[in-house]
This record gives sequence, C-alpha cells and structure tokens, in this order.
Amino acid sequence: MDAAFASRAELPVSVGGCTHCYGAADLDALAGPVHRIADDLIQHVAHEVPGHWDDFPGLYRKLAPRTVRFLVADKLNHDMVASWFIAAGWRDWTATERAALENVWHAWWRSVLHSHPSTGDVTHVWETLGAITGTLAPWLTAWAQTRTEAADRHLRDALDQWLVEGELADLHFGFYKEMHATPELLPWLRSLEDGRIDAEQLVEVERISSSH
Repeated sequence: MDAAFASRAELPVSVGGCTHCYGAADLDALAGPVHRIADDLIQHVAHEVPGHWDDFPGLYRKLAPRTVRFLVADKLNHDMVASWFIAAGWRDWTATERAALENVWHAWWRSVLHSHPSTGDVTHVWETLGAITGTLAPWLTAWAQTRTEAADRHLRDALDQWLVEGELADLHFGFYKEMHATPELLPWLRSLEDGRIDAEQLVEVERISSSH
C-alpha cells in the first residue's frame, strides 16, 4: 500500500476543514507528508464525518494506507470507516491503488479465518469487507472453503451474535446500513456442509429462512 499511494502520501496539499474541530497545526500536519502525521490525528480523521472537509475524498485517499493499518489492528470503528471509504469513492481510484486495497482486504480475511481468537471480532471484519466492496460473495465463498477449526469457531461465534441479538432476520451493515446481508446470508448458511453449524443454531436459521 505504501508503494501504491507513495506519490499521494508525500505530496503537500491544501487541506481545508472545520476550524472549530481542527486547529491550524492539525490542518498543516494533514497537508504535509503522511508519515509525519500523529497517530491520534489519523485516527480522529478516520472517524470524522465527510462534511468537515473541503476535499474529503482527496484527504481520505491520501490517508488510506495508515487508516487501513489502524482498521486491521481493530483500532477504528469498522462501520464508520467502511462507509467513509465508500463516500471517498475508493472504487474510482487508480487501478494500482484499488489493487493494493483489494489485496489487503483478502489478506485480512484469510488471516482472520485462520486464527481464533483473531484481532477484531469476525462479524466486524466480515461486515466491513462486505460494505466496503459492495459484495458478500467472495467473503462467504472463502469462509465456506476454509475448513479450519478457527473458521468454524468464528462461524459459530457469528451466529451466536446474530441469533441472540435477532440481527439475522434483517441484518444490515455499514454506518448508513448500505449493505443488506440477510437475503444472501441465509441461503449461504443453509448451503453449508453438515456439521459446520450447531444443531440448535441450524434450527433457528431454518426458522428465520421460512419466514422470508
């Protein structure tokens, strides 16, 4: 990612923003090389609503590599960052930048599926990837094909959350609830091989499916 975004990261740009929330020193720092920006300022901007900036897409694009590092380290609000990447129009960035981000998304998901416990809640990671990319298919396919104990434990953990909190019947994610997951998730859960889902969980999945 550093290589893909190198020219953008080092290029000084004019950063205009809400001067009530950000002082001149903050705006000057954001205008300079990314590696010199303090961690806490990067994290704050990663959560800031787009309307605070004169050029939100440009600023978020510039900070993308460091923002993603904090995201993968579970130091940011997943829903907000997913929606802010969408708002920044990351799918319209250069092919090199998009490829770098997509490589991170896939590597992040593989890492989670092969480790339990993992850094960050599996549902947060999966929901983030679905919202950011606008598709559930690659992440569900990888989950189905990854026959590790970690992947199965993550699946049971996710179902515990979705079923206990009643989310599975109408599951949305992204800060603005951009992605409606239930229509695709329910058939996928029912298609899994026997034994991947606990019997009690499967009964609930079937019950919810029958009502849709």
